[in-house]
Amino acid sequence: MKKADLGVAIYILAAFVMLIVPIPSWLLDICLAINISIAFLIMFVCMFSKEVLDLSYFPTILLFTTIFRISLNVSSTKLILSTGQPGNVVETFGSFVGGNNLVVGVIVFIILVLIQFIVINKGSERVAEVTARFTLDAMPGKQMAIDADLNTGAITDTEAKIRRDKIQQEASFFGSMDGAVKYVKGDAVAGLIITAINIVGGIVMGTQRGEALSTALSTYTILTIGDGLVSQIPSLLISLSTGILVTKGSGAADFGNVLVSQLFGIPKALYIVGGAITFLGLVTPLNKVIFIVLGMSFIIAGRVMQGSIETSKIETETEQEEQEAQEIRQPENVNSLLQVDPIELEFGYGIIPLANVSQGGDLLDRVVMIRRQIALELGTVVPIIRLRDNIQLNPNQYIIKIKGIQVSEGEILFDHYMAMNPGYVEEEITGIPTFEPSFHLPAVWITEGQRERAESLGYTVVDPPSIIATHLTEIIRQHIAELLTRQDVQSLINNLKESNPSVVDELFPKLLSLGEIQKILQNLLKESVSIRDLLTIFETLADYAPSTRDTDILTEYVRQSLKRVISSRFFPQNETTSVVTLDPKIEQEIMASVKQTEQGAYLTLDPERSKAIIDATGRELNKLENLGKAQIVVTSPIVRMYFKRLTEEYYKDMVAISYNEIESNVELQSVGMVTA
Repeated sequence: MKKADLGVAIYILAAFVMLIVPIPSWLLDICLAINISIAFLIMFVCMFSKEVLDLSYFPTILLFTTIFRISLNVSSTKLILSTGQPGNVVETFGSFVGGNNLVVGVIVFIILVLIQFIVINKGSERVAEVTARFTLDAMPGKQMAIDADLNTGAITDTEAKIRRDKIQQEASFFGSMDGAVKYVKGDAVAGLIITAINIVGGIVMGTQRGEALSTALSTYTILTIGDGLVSQIPSLLISLSTGILVTKGSGAADFGNVLVSQLFGIPKALYIVGGAITFLGLVTPLNKVIFIVLGMSFIIAGRVMQGSIETSKIETETEQEEQEAQEIRQPENVNSLLQVDPIELEFGYGIIPLANVSQGGDLLDRVVMIRRQIALELGTVVPIIRLRDNIQLNPNQYIIKIKGIQVSEGEILFDHYMAMNPGYVEEEITGIPTFEPSFHLPAVWITEGQRERAESLGYTVVDPPSIIATHLTEIIRQHIAELLTRQDVQSLINNLKESNPSVVDELFPKLLSLGEIQKILQNLLKESVSIRDLLTIFETLADYAPSTRDTDILTEYVRQSLKRVISSRFFPQNETTSVVTLDPKIEQEIMASVKQTEQGAYLTLDPERSKAIIDATGRELNKLENLGKAQIVVTSPIVRMYFKRLTEEYYKDMVAISYNEIESNVELQSVGMVTA
């Protein structure tokens, strides 16, 4: 057992022993001295601790000191009633502190109890209650602020975790303090009751021993008052410590310096106070020496403080100049310039209010929701999205970068709304013509006053933050495959290994390497297939990897095992989905042109023939587009990936699905066949 654990155990055990076993007066004196010392220690530690969490175990300390103090009170009561000699400490407090006078001792004791019970305990209890409530209410906002800082790159994942843990600790601490102050309050009440009982009991015991009533009343009352004082003074110190801790600011500065600088830090206030005190000493019958000296002291202190402030300003300016000069002289850290952020959103100064939480902007919160939405939809974690203002852009312009390269841009009008015609609205609304940046659909910018009318006409109306968030979401979906790094795959494997270690050990790294698993997952994400069901993916790979390590073929096997996911993604339930099929002759032609090499398979189709197939595909996809349907082509399993590879550069929105990837309950309707 550690020494600290042993010490705490002895402290608590001694308290319970004193409740049961009578102790001699000399041992009681030692314990009372220890109790007073600990009370002073707690008060000064609370005073000079920089943050409340530096004393996160303070509620437990309150409980331990309270039970120890009550056990001392019980032990001293036993000695007073049984022998009339409770020891030096109790007798000294009764005679010296109480003035060796019955009336003075009683009055001093009552004043101490009233100060502790009515003033300090009551205020500490209220402050702890309100602080606990405010801390719990502020937790969601603090969590969102941490997520926003994390998304903007202001803090790292480690720093975010530390800040989240601190929020949890603060909530737990103030919640505990709300109840712990009841210990001190109950201790004060118990001390008052015990003192009253001791006085009555002492008088009874004294008269039983043959003492006169007045002698017994004087002797035992003074001893009882001494016992009450020696108990209530440490209790008052602990109560004061509680008040200091719950009212302490969370700044990291020293308590004394902050207190003095805040109280005496304004020279103007010191001048006014000094002038007022000096005036009272001159024109009133008050003691002139005391008031004039005190008033002049305030004026001198104000002058000294003003000089200190001016000196501090000069020193601060000098330090800033030296720091700037040092930064200019020191060599530039080029390594920081080599870092490339996976995703960046840069915007002009006109969009800054949308990202500024203090101005009511919620763009940061929407970025957090984007990462959550993609994780639920595709089963992968989106990298940190960096938000930066760029003065080189137009005020209302924003650009989206993937790995440092701009891939898309857009422009919004602040305090305007974008209205889009879903296709069935006949009446046009006046506004500024534009195009929706995500899907390049025609739209108009309208004012706040036109919003209600546009919605009543059937227009889809969205605000600027929603436009940016939707655009960013679509860009991330398009590039999510290339954003999936080996480190991300390793994290996914580690998460799966916690719940299913056997399938992970069977597959990785015995059958497939980290890079091969990454390639398969990227193939799935490239065609918007969720990898959230990683267990099914790994079990399928473990089944087929012993026979082939071709990542394209393994991807097809995985797609077939995920047919429920694919069907739910592209085929709505209880609806007949319009699709286009592929001519079997073209399928045979494509398969005949496939050449297998060590680096993988590729097509050797004649360019003219490839162009004919691509044109024929475009004609059939136009039929689906005219019907307002998704561009889905259904092929045989063996041809699917080669047909997708042939056409993906021309028809990025086309979805190629094999018959083996479709659930049996899905209803399809062919509206055409790709034939050339």
